[in-house]
Amino acid sequence: MKLQAFLDGELPEGEAREVLAWTRRDAAAAALLAELRNTGQALAKSGPCLSVPESREFYWSKIEREIRSLEQRKISLASRFFRRFLLPAAGLAALALVAVLAARHFTTAGASHLGPGCEVEVAMIGSDPFTYHDYSKGTTLVWLSYPAENESSDSGSDDTLD
Repeated sequence: MKLQAFLDGELPEGEAREVLAWTRRDAAAAALLAELRNTGQALAKSGPCLSVPESREFYWSKIEREIRSLEQRKISLASRFFRRFLLPAAGLAALALVAVLAARHFTTAGASHLGPGCEVEVAMIGSDPFTYHDYSKGTTLVWLSYPAENESSDSGSDDTLD
């Protein structure tokens, strides 16, 4: 570090004399000093120094504005994706949920539960069809009463065919 400062002329006169004496005594330090000097000269000769026609502040402010505009484009892309795809998908999901809940409500509206996995469904009070579901056994029973049976039992007579 002191060798580089010595080469750059950044050391006070007393320290510069000490570093010079050190490089005369130590061959490794002298070799490192020569290598640093050669590297500095090679870099100075290697290529033209590019300059920007604008001031430093204006140049960096242009870069900053470009970065901000790219960030704004990313945000607008995300909001466009949200409005175009996610919002309608959320609406459809909500409609599907409402439809499932409504269907579940209407299928169990006339049902009385007998136990776990069993369900009896009557469409209307006093109606003739009677449905029994036993989900645990996978059984469904539908009982239909025919008007002829009801009429014969109401009249009290036994009609038989001869």
